[in-house]
Amino acid sequence: MYDLLVLGGGPGGAAAARRAAQAGKSVALFEPRAIGGTCLNRGCIPTKALLHGAGPGCDFAALAAEKARVVDTLRTGMERQLASAKVTLIPHPATVTGAHTVAAGGVRYEGEAILAAVGSVPARPPIPGLDLPGVVTSDELLEDLRPRERMIILGGGVIGVELACVWAAAGCRVTILEALERILANLDRELSQSLTLQLKRDGVELLTGAHVTRISPGLTVHFTHKGAEQTAQAETVLAAMGRVPATAGLFAGVEPAMERGFLQVNERFQTSIPSLYAIGDAIGGAMLAHKAEAEGCAAADLLLGRAPVRGVSPVPACVYTDPEIAQVGLTADDCKARGIPFAAGKCVMGGNGRTLIAGGKRAFLKLVFHAQTHALLGACLYCCRATDLISELTLAVTLGLTAEQLLRPVRPHPTFSEAVTEAVEAGLAALTR
Repeated sequence: MYDLLVLGGGPGGAAAARRAAQAGKSVALFEPRAIGGTCLNRGCIPTKALLHGAGPGCDFAALAAEKARVVDTLRTGMERQLASAKVTLIPHPATVTGAHTVAAGGVRYEGEAILAAVGSVPARPPIPGLDLPGVVTSDELLEDLRPRERMIILGGGVIGVELACVWAAAGCRVTILEALERILANLDRELSQSLTLQLKRDGVELLTGAHVTRISPGLTVHFTHKGAEQTAQAETVLAAMGRVPATAGLFAGVEPAMERGFLQVNERFQTSIPSLYAIGDAIGGAMLAHKAEAEGCAAADLLLGRAPVRGVSPVPACVYTDPEIAQVGLTADDCKARGIPFAAGKCVMGGNGRTLIAGGKRAFLKLVFHAQTHALLGACLYCCRATDLISELTLAVTLGLTAEQLLRPVRPHPTFSEAVTEAVEAGLAALTR
């Protein structure tokens, strides 16, 4: 019997398996595909590799080779870490058959505890024609890297806008059809509006409030927009309408509490079956690799009987467009909705040296502070290196640092991070009026 059976070798499952094994526990990790999960093999890393190299007249064969090099290097590193920790890797799909048992590859495995870290898969809503040749999800698109003249993207979430940037930069005519009133609807409204303007400048056609009704042969997308029936045609249609937990078929003979496919857990990541734990996309919330990894480390610590070292919130959100987008904590709208007294500070980065050197696109950084305690409640960034800058602000939100405390560090010049100081000063001025 193993001490721990981990289902899923993505960022969360691999982190939990390695942490438990390094503490001396016997761990088996079930991963039927490639170690690293969606993030490393079919998501975060491949997409960022493409964003880094895409441009007018880019060589897609070279892009594909570079993507493969990066992915293979990182995956080999993860495999070596797991092997060094003496994690047993089982390359078969696993099914939970009991409170302590898992079936995989025709073999029955037993464990004191089971951790479901199975991740998620692209959603496929019941739209007629979504199964036609040429209609792909991000999984298939990232394995078919080639120039395209025309692409329609169904969905204006993170996946949709990032892949729109890749192919638009390479000269493809891209149309995004988003059913909601704006793209990136889960982020701050000004972030959404700013990216909308930039995408349009970059030649992306963007239709919000567009409801797709069907896709007909010839890859003609039928949709309603502003009350009118419309059509658009392309050689590729990307279905980027979110993701769903990969829990279908995961259980046989046991039925943990679930809601819309998500496993229900308590603060210790336990499901309704005490020996079965779950983390990451399988339990809902932000479907992000860093959230899953943090939860994997925390769950492993709890299984080891010790207080978790890693925190699991707040979770920053990042979008790798140009400019980049990042957000953490509460927005001004969140504060208004919750009745929290707040003051905001903003730095428009037109006078930031590094921003001008990088091309001078519109950029800003917004901070939200508690009006009484002056603690930082949230941050929204639309600028170069936003996905790196957000870490300082995530730390500040996590620790409840005040505007006064955030002004103590001397930030170097010339850097993008100087905008943090300016936004904090603007926030403090608002707080002390």
